[in-house]
Amino acid sequence: MIEAVMIWNEPNNKSHWDIELDSDWAMFAETAIAAGKAVKSVAPNLPRVLGGMSPIDANFVRNLQGRGVLDHVDAVAVHGFPLDWNHWQIQEWPNRIQEIRDVTSLPIWVSEVGISTFGAEEVQEFGLHKTAELLIGQVPRIHWYSLFDLPKAWPATTRHREAEGSSYYRHFYMGLFREDGTPKIAAKHFSQYAPEMGVCQWFHFEDHRLDEAVKRMKELGITYLRTGLSWADYYRPGALDWFDRQMDALKDFDVTVTYCFTPEHKGIDPHYTSPPKDPEEFAAFCAEMTERYASHIKPEFQGGVASRSRLAPTPA
Repeated sequence: MIEAVMIWNEPNNKSHWDIELDSDWAMFAETAIAAGKAVKSVAPNLPRVLGGMSPIDANFVRNLQGRGVLDHVDAVAVHGFPLDWNHWQIQEWPNRIQEIRDVTSLPIWVSEVGISTFGAEEVQEFGLHKTAELLIGQVPRIHWYSLFDLPKAWPATTRHREAEGSSYYRHFYMGLFREDGTPKIAAKHFSQYAPEMGVCQWFHFEDHRLDEAVKRMKELGITYLRTGLSWADYYRPGALDWFDRQMDALKDFDVTVTYCFTPEHKGIDPHYTSPPKDPEEFAAFCAEMTERYASHIKPEFQGGVASRSRLAPTPA
């Protein structure tokens, strides 16, 4: 069941939004407001989450707040990878959450947090335990990134590729399970943190791992996840058939659906990170997808007032 929609992914990171083209996020703000309004028009009580920021940046939140974006979302999400990419240590998680709490009263989600096994699987094992210790009970949603390693034949979603050195290759080692489906050390521990901790697992177009993901998540006791429906994929032949299959396969979980990625012919620049030429076209995609899968929306979000407790921190 859909429990929330997320508007974009890492909008303050140039690998997902062209911050050279939109250096002050004015175009992103226009896009996010349009999307927030569109989702509300078709699902008035469905929570809308501002796409997880990376890096965690209070000034980014202030910027969007000043532009009115926070009036059209119900929660703010952050991403953190302190053992791989961030310039802060894992024990700083509470301080990073507090930085955002200091600038908004909206609930805060951790919609991506993970540890790679690039150096050693034991690093991920430690990171899982420490992350759970620091975040469970402090935020309402923790999406562990990710369930599966990224297949090495696929590109990581980044504009820098090999120029990033080891930072690039860490993308391929973030899963609890290896590319061949075998579990890593941390996988055997994840069940002790489910259902309080969920996962973030992106599925590529016609991803062969979908059914295996459902199986593995159920084995681990996972009840909620975050994934995406790509606006860019919407224009592929058979896109709606794939979206239908994906959403049907995930119907037993509480799903946060992320809408992002600009089709080349719809962007100011022909790239998936580009701001759209017309934000209302992205908004229309968000509304269509939300309405299409309205039968998957959790009953508490249909025809009544959504429980704000679903968005508030759980008791420690």
